[in-house]
Amino acid sequence: MSGNYVIGLDLGTTSAKAVIFHLNGKVKSEAECLITTYYPESGWVEQDPNEIERFAIKAIKDAMDQAGIQKEEAFAIGISCAMHSLICVDQEGNPLSNALIWSDGRSSQQAEGFSEEERQDLFLKTGVPIHPMTPFTKLVWMKETEFEPYKKAAYFMSVKEFILFKWFGERVVDYSMASATGLFNPSILGWDEKALEFAQIEENQLSKVVPPTYILNNLDKKVAEGMGLPSDIPVIIGAADGQLANLGIGAILPGEVAITVGTSGAVRQFSKGVRINEKRETFSYAFTDEYSIIGGPSNNGGIALQWLKELLNNEDSYSDFIEKAGKVAPGAEGIIFHPYINGERAPIWNQRATGNFSGLSITHKQEHFIRAVLEGITFNLYQIERALCRLAGEPSRIYVNGGLARSNLWLQMLADIFGKEVYVAETHHSSAWGAAWTALVAIGKVHSFEEIKDNIQLGAPIVPNEETHRTYQEIYKEYMKRSRI
Repeated sequence: MSGNYVIGLDLGTTSAKAVIFHLNGKVKSEAECLITTYYPESGWVEQDPNEIERFAIKAIKDAMDQAGIQKEEAFAIGISCAMHSLICVDQEGNPLSNALIWSDGRSSQQAEGFSEEERQDLFLKTGVPIHPMTPFTKLVWMKETEFEPYKKAAYFMSVKEFILFKWFGERVVDYSMASATGLFNPSILGWDEKALEFAQIEENQLSKVVPPTYILNNLDKKVAEGMGLPSDIPVIIGAADGQLANLGIGAILPGEVAITVGTSGAVRQFSKGVRINEKRETFSYAFTDEYSIIGGPSNNGGIALQWLKELLNNEDSYSDFIEKAGKVAPGAEGIIFHPYINGERAPIWNQRATGNFSGLSITHKQEHFIRAVLEGITFNLYQIERALCRLAGEPSRIYVNGGLARSNLWLQMLADIFGKEVYVAETHHSSAWGAAWTALVAIGKVHSFEEIKDNIQLGAPIVPNEETHRTYQEIYKEYMKRSRI
């Protein structure tokens, strides 16, 4: 392990991305392959697991070629993966179904069918609200509809597990990916008997649960050749993309909150032990033996802004479109937008929720609607963060990544609404860097997860305007009052 580079493989919802990092976090090269998403029926959202596996290999090979380094110079791979995917797999590791990804909503009816007592009981055990995103409810749908791949399956896996089974012949899953299934009890770091009973599957149909620093050896030689890497390169299982995004941006100490806004959004915070929000507003996923991550995902981030832009038939660039909101004072002159145009996960966990504008006037123009949508998205994130505060106390720092981080206007709005300084990392590869750093911890190149803070470049903080914050506190009260949920 005398090389100078570490690889972060980020298996996201939209792409397989490989980033080759220097040990200090500087990017040497990157490559990305876009993943095809299929919609075979209304509410069904699938991807081809074999395609994802091919693209993972190709992304690494392309990144190696771009880096122009010898294969021995890359000494480890860490893996980040999107949560909540589910594949039915046969005994040999062949997929019997496509991967049902997080946005697949076919199990909505099953999710609604649980009693209040069952919801609370399962949530207190797993830390995951009942929702169509989870493999748990997807398995219940498979059982109740007698889904043929479900009946024939030897195993049930996420995309990451499927790929590792093909590459190493091992059935392993890290704590965080297991937690995201809704089938795992983070308090005991094991599969939950009650959840398995509801899904009518056996524990041996699920993978062995391991920590994020688990090392896989003896990579399949053909796979290694396809990557342009030696077959003895250690591959570290890593974790889910949300946990690794927090790690990769440096939000890892108590009180440090990470906010991600791309198409969707999320608010997350690391915590010692397992902390369950009994109101079921947020999730609690295990990360290591000692740490879990609490937080909430939103369906409605940049997708709400995109929807408005298309609705208005606006041909501006996104940056110019957003900047129009700067013509309007906070509060959009009375318009309040509840952003649930795509259903919602946290904090309301209602797939049938709908968005709405209120407070409309004949004097309102395009820029008022843009400002209202930006504020509505941000108020929803603030509502999630308030739920986290009830578990973990007031945040000491807020870190931001994703598309939001590219807009100074939106960053200032977030700082003003939250009333906290906001920090933005220079890297746009937080999940990949988190995966790569986990690999460095696993092989002993660094001593701790916390040391990553010395290898992240942060710009000057965005400081909130106290007067605007007070104004937003009053508007937020109205936002909550007008909510129909």
